Amino acid sequence: MGKNVTQKLIESHLLHGEMVPGQEIGLRIDQTLTQDATGTLVMLELEAMGLDRVQTEVSVQYVDHNLIQDDHRNPDDHLFLKSAAHRFGLWFSRPGNGVSHPVHQERFGIPGQTLLGSDSHTPAGGAIGMLAIGAGGIEVAMAMAGEPFHVQMPEVLGVRLTGELSDWVSAKDVVLEMLRRYDVDGCVGKVIEYYGPGLAGLSAMDRHVIANMGTEMGATTTVFPSDDEVRRFLEREGRGDAWTEILADEDADYDHHDELDLSQVVPLIALPSSPGNVVPVTEVEGRDIYQSYIGSSANPGLRDFAVPAAIVKGRQVHPSVSLDINPTSRQMLENLTRQGDLADLIRAGARIHQAGCNGCIGMGQAPATGRNSLRTVPRNFAGRSGTREDAVYLCSPETAAVSALTGRITDPRSMAEEMDYPRFEEPESIRINTEMLVAPPPDGSGVELEKGPNIHSLPQLDPLADSLEGPVLMKVGDDISTDEILPAGTRVLPYRSNIPMISRFTFSQIDDRYWERAEEFQQEGHFVVGGSNYGQGSSREHAALAPRYLGVKAVLARSFARIHAQNLANFGILPLLFGDPSDVDRIQSGDTLRIPGVRSRLEKGATSLEVINETRDQRYSVGHDLSSRQIEMVLAGSVLNLYRGG
Repeated sequence: MGKNVTQKLIESHLLHGEMVPGQEIGLRIDQTLTQDATGTLVMLELEAMGLDRVQTEVSVQYVDHNLIQDDHRNPDDHLFLKSAAHRFGLWFSRPGNGVSHPVHQERFGIPGQTLLGSDSHTPAGGAIGMLAIGAGGIEVAMAMAGEPFHVQMPEVLGVRLTGELSDWVSAKDVVLEMLRRYDVDGCVGKVIEYYGPGLAGLSAMDRHVIANMGTEMGATTTVFPSDDEVRRFLEREGRGDAWTEILADEDADYDHHDELDLSQVVPLIALPSSPGNVVPVTEVEGRDIYQSYIGSSANPGLRDFAVPAAIVKGRQVHPSVSLDINPTSRQMLENLTRQGDLADLIRAGARIHQAGCNGCIGMGQAPATGRNSLRTVPRNFAGRSGTREDAVYLCSPETAAVSALTGRITDPRSMAEEMDYPRFEEPESIRINTEMLVAPPPDGSGVELEKGPNIHSLPQLDPLADSLEGPVLMKVGDDISTDEILPAGTRVLPYRSNIPMISRFTFSQIDDRYWERAEEFQQEGHFVVGGSNYGQGSSREHAALAPRYLGVKAVLARSFARIHAQNLANFGILPLLFGDPSDVDRIQSGDTLRIPGVRSRLEKGATSLEVINETRDQRYSVGHDLSSRQIEMVLAGSVLNLYRGG
């Protein structure tokens, strides 16, 4: 039997393990991507590892998240990241150059290669036939050092696309339809691979939109073939020689199957506060809005700005609405200017922001209290926008633009009464702007790392004790995101290179006194209890490292999101699964738990442990699905301890 694209990509990079779903495999990594919200820790980890020079073909450090400079912290980190890029041999994308994912696809992406990124939306690179996976920063650091990336061999969900998108419907509606089918955890342990005749109508950047938000379904990654459309994209970017055709064999099969007729997709919208809470726009039409926001890595293409510009041309944004435009790159901004689209947006009343992630990560553009915000971003977790009681809806650029004109949520198809749909044709040539990409010097051995006063070395993490005992200081429900464990935003992320300070914000969106209570048990240790899909969302390892610094020894949950489970193990926290899911309900916050002989049992290969609730005189059976490699890092206290000790 022939192979699908995913199998071809994995097979060509397989270093050890077998391609059997559920078994751990090790992959060779060709490229890495880090951004400033996670990259500062990665660079500190490289320093702690004593690395001389990265071993990958290409590694790039982007500055796209923390662009607001209201004091010394962010600019100090930018200088640190630039010095680290020179020291360790990375390309450096300067502040204002653009969002990592689309810039990387344009400038560095190569079909057939692997890309590992310390950002959960790294799978966007699958748009051009890459195997692009998001991971915790320490795993990316290890890949930079030449180590394999370990992951459980995923199953492959093949989605056959047919038909063609209707007017006023775009790629964002396609991925929202997938989220309507699979919700936020329906593709855990899977790669989503798209194929079929419907691909012909999707540009490389349309595919980027879809691949980017596969992350919101819990997928390991999303893969598209490298076909003629990818060739045209790379040629337009001046990199046609990087193209290689990679198609599924005619007799290829998939572990799971689905089919999507693009002609049947309608304008969709994700309601607050989950990307999986998807309904047709018509169901919520008429709700007043305060903000309409276009941009982010989830809608980064030239068409995602040119189409809204054509919609608002000669019209005025509703006086009650802030239309926020976030160009995804400096190159994008230059081409929008060249085409006249930027002038049309400005004339219509849009607010133009610098190229970067901005409000998507809660860095500015926070909506007013109690007001609805439409956004083309990938996530709408509660409070992520920067407003604690926010109401963020996820939608297409078409829905965002039309609604900005009416002042309320509006099905964009209603605009057909006033104008023809402005179908976008990719220009044959565009202006390429690489001026803010800084190549690494041939030798960085003499480069000193520039560390401002907010940059602290990583804390020491002790090996796992033989028995664990302590109180349950936090109990949470299902689908808790890493934004709720360790928030983003202007108040928190500037401390990303200062673990003692950032730890004070742990679980602050749920209980702002958690840090005070945890500090009391920092040495003795304590536990967190969660429901299903614990740790969904962002890959930021701060959501594991900060709790570890505060003394969390184990998290007991019904199930874990893939990246966060690995991050917990990376920093010596045991991710334990309830044998009986109903046992979650028997444990209350404040209960004292004890796990006897945990170290000795793990050393003997045990996959199940007993948890004793000293407060209620109850016992629970818990297990783990850690590989022998992951068990070693938990026993050592962190993967960094293991690396330095080995």
